[in-house]
Parts: sequence; structure tokens; C-alpha cells
Amino acid sequence: MPRYIHIAEVASTNTYLAGTAAVLPGGTVIYTSRQTAGRGQKGNSWESEPGKNLTFSMLLKRPPVAPQRQFAISEAVSVAIVDVLNTLGDGFAIKWPNDIYWHDRKLAGILIEHSLVEGAISHSIIGVGLNVNQTLFVSNAPNPVSLAQITGREYDLEALLHQLCERMEALCALPSDEAIAELHTRYRAMLYRADGQPHHFATPAGQPFMATIVDVAPDGMLTLRHDDGTEHSYAFKQVQHIIGNTQL
Repeated sequence: MPRYIHIAEVASTNTYLAGTAAVLPGGTVIYTSRQTAGRGQKGNSWESEPGKNLTFSMLLKRPPVAPQRQFAISEAVSVAIVDVLNTLGDGFAIKWPNDIYWHDRKLAGILIEHSLVEGAISHSIIGVGLNVNQTLFVSNAPNPVSLAQITGREYDLEALLHQLCERMEALCALPSDEAIAELHTRYRAMLYRADGQPHHFATPAGQPFMATIVDVAPDGMLTLRHDDGTEHSYAFKQVQHIIGNTQL
């Protein structure tokens, strides 16, 4: 079972846990009411009104996957969060590689950082920011949404935290190759815009194109079929979704 440590205010739960990982047991969860320098993918900051949302990090010790299969941990976390959210409503999906969306709006971000020692993952730090009870967003983030906005009700943050962490820990156990393959199938089924239809994408330089999501490989590479019928695979940061007029 996860072990929870609450800190009233911290710059970043991931950074705090990284500094203490050596002396803490696997399954430790650091959560805070106020995160002053929360980090997201691509160096983005994460807006979170104090006391309204979930900002936490979980420590995994020696996760049972080889470094080249580390994307399985990202899949496990993403699927676990959507599993819990699906008990509260519908319309939730995973935007590749691991943002959590409700329709075209961002509900949660995940930042996973691995530490490698002698060719193995010694520990992984899983950081999650989930918009829960916040109803007013003031940053320049283009498309945030919260559970309160989606469902019209407020949530007990600690109860929801326990649900999420217990599900994350269970799926991150990855007991066999068969379990990893089943998880990968579930991840692909939950993927945002994986509906067989062309959607707007862009290169990091801003060049737009239309393409259809074909697959996500076990290593996390995204395969898109372009309008001319050719298929291309992309690593993280090599392609972005376009929603409206915004690259995401």
C-alpha cells in the first residue's frame, strides 16, 4: 500500500522526492496543498490553486521493466488515472504520450523521471497534477478543465488521492510480459484522437499537417498516417497536436 506524506508547501513534489528517494521506501507518495514551482513536460509550469487540486509524486523502487521498456510505466500511470476517472464520469482519454484529457481539454499532466544505475531503472518518480476543485484558471494555459467543472461537484482530495495511488501502484507492478502487453492494448484503446479519422498535427517548427493515428509502439513511438498514405513514426517532442489554433 502507498505511504503518504503531506507537505503544506513545496516547490515541486518531484524535486523533493528526487532529493529523498535514497532514504524512502518504494510506494512513498509526497503530496502538497501548495506547489510553487510545479513542473510539466517540455519545461512547462503547472497552474494549481492552493488547496483545490491534487499535486503529488509517487516513488517506485526497482520497477520491473528494462530501461528500453520504460514507457510501460507511463502507460500504467495513464491507464490507472483514466480507470479512476471513469468511475466519476465519461469522455476521458490519454493524449499521447501521457496527458489526461476530457474531450479537447486538459485535466491532468504527468511527469515521470527515471534514475538508471548499471543498466537498470533504480527508481522512478511519478509526478501528477490533476485539476479537481479549481473552477477559475488564470494562467495562459490554453485549455484547462477540472473535475468540478466537468461534473458540477467538489471532491474529497485525500480520498481521490488514495484511489489514484492505489490503482497506480497496482498497475505499475507489471508482473509479466502478458500483463505489459494487456496494459499496452488498454492504453491504445484509451488514446485521444485514435478514432481512425485524420486530425491536425504540427512539427515543432509549426508546420501543420493532417494525419491519422495508427499505433503507439511499446517504446512510445507514435505512428501517424499522412494524407499521402505514408506512415511516419515520431518520438516525444517530434510532433504536436493542434487543437483550434494552438499546438499542444
